[in-house]
Amino acid sequence: MSVDHSAQLAEASRTCPLCHQTDTNLYFEDKRRPYLQCSQCDLVFVPDVFRLEPDEEKAVYDLHENDFDDPGYRRFLSRCLDPVVERINKGDIGLDFGCGPGPVLASMFEEKGWSMAIYDPIYHSDDSVFSRQYNFITSTEVIEHVYEPDIVLKTLIDLLAPQGLLALMTKRVRSKEAFTGWHYKNDVTHVGFYSDATFQWIADQYRLELTFVGADLALLKK
Repeated sequence: MSVDHSAQLAEASRTCPLCHQTDTNLYFEDKRRPYLQCSQCDLVFVPDVFRLEPDEEKAVYDLHENDFDDPGYRRFLSRCLDPVVERINKGDIGLDFGCGPGPVLASMFEEKGWSMAIYDPIYHSDDSVFSRQYNFITSTEVIEHVYEPDIVLKTLIDLLAPQGLLALMTKRVRSKEAFTGWHYKNDVTHVGFYSDATFQWIADQYRLELTFVGADLALLKK
């Protein structure tokens, strides 16, 4: 079911939050909100006027149950952990960005012998982590929540040491037909949706080597 959001869209910024292209078009619309697509980087995004307020957003995050002892959650995170472990060296230092209230992935890396820093703008907001570089950075189910992906991605890439690896885990846009029935868009805290082409644009922009692992992991090597 769709509704007419034209009045709110008229007041919204239609500029792509990733590449700042102003040539964006309506991609899809449902009863909750419209979704625009950028003609340059292919990002599908929710216009700013349809975003939640910070307290509303946090209330949703507080409902998440990321249990250290949940084997299902650990298997899910292993889809990021295992490909990264294959590509890093002993002694490397990592950062888990957007770790949430329970930094399970960082603990899983530490169990395997790697030193980890953690950061989350709501739950672990220690800015001192930005004062050094890292051999690898993980960010699982985070980038789709980010309002300013241009700033966040540049920050993370700048934090990478030479030959460093950035692992971004997020489900990717496949087609408009698939998007129509996609459960991923129904989470109202999800505001940015990345396709293969979007990640290729990011890789080209920052001169990174791009590798896809499965349907939801993009590895970007400096």
